[in-house]
Amino acid sequence: MQMDTGLDTGPVLMQEKIPILEDDTMGTLHDRLAELGAKLIVQALDASEAGVVKATPQSAEGVTYAAKLDRREARVDWRLGAATVNRQVRALNPSPGADARVRGVELKIWRCATAGERGHPGEILSVGPRGLCVACGEGALVITELQRSGGKRLAATDFLRGFPLSAGERFEAQ
Repeated sequence: MQMDTGLDTGPVLMQEKIPILEDDTMGTLHDRLAELGAKLIVQALDASEAGVVKATPQSAEGVTYAAKLDRREARVDWRLGAATVNRQVRALNPSPGADARVRGVELKIWRCATAGERGHPGEILSVGPRGLCVACGEGALVITELQRSGGKRLAATDFLRGFPLSAGERFEAQ
């Protein structure tokens, strides 16, 4: 886009849409967008040099300001639906990570998938080779990668060898 006096308000010279994939995290999407942006800037410069680039004004409709993330936004609220919590986890990966607490221990949840199981929000429904299944307000999450405070990221099966959890235990409420 061209620069003007506003924040990201100048006319657009070139754009391309890409899908957000089911397993995309903020990190993977960032990398894909950076690669696409590099390709598009070269195309835009070539088109500008050839005199064929067309600047399209941006609509003021639907414009929002994205404030800096607040630390409280990283805490998982198990009362929310599994799809919402899954998006939160993916949006906060690789930084700052989604926070949860069980038995008074702070954890980071890095990867998960939704599941159809039901239970009380925050309740561990099962522990198995797929990961740690935790009930949400609607549906459940299968946590497949997590980290203890001060530790390193681990696959759920490896994590559970050093920090065993059982069905029936509960993650703390927000």
